[in-house]
Amino acid sequence: MGISRDSVHKRRKTGGKRPVVRKKRKFELGRPAANTKMGPKRIRPVRTMGGNRKFRALRLDTGNFAWASEGATRKARIMDVVYNASNNELVRTKTLVKNCIIQIDATPFRQWYEAHYGVTAGKKKKVPTATLR
Repeated sequence: MGISRDSVHKRRKTGGKRPVVRKKRKFELGRPAANTKMGPKRIRPVRTMGGNRKFRALRLDTGNFAWASEGATRKARIMDVVYNASNNELVRTKTLVKNCIIQIDATPFRQWYEAHYGVTAGKKKKVPTATLR
């Protein structure tokens, strides 16, 4: 059959069936999900209409991440998929999808913070403990 992105198969607002007007068309074509996993970078080109190309990421190990409150964006390594609201199986299989919560390597952001502010980020201050009597 193929994956279709048309609305011809849907019913009317009233619940009645629509008549079949035509066959499926090329511009209604849909493709299977990429299901991007964690691992060494593996990207495949996909031919689209007009001879253009899209790129399917099958595996990724890095990404471009932003620290919004500081206005800093850096390329960082993806460490782990921590949470996914849509499906727990996507966490177990480490599938990267939109809106999944991931853990990244903070080194590029830590280096930027130290260079920008001159303060070591993530260090706990030593608090003198009161002696018990």
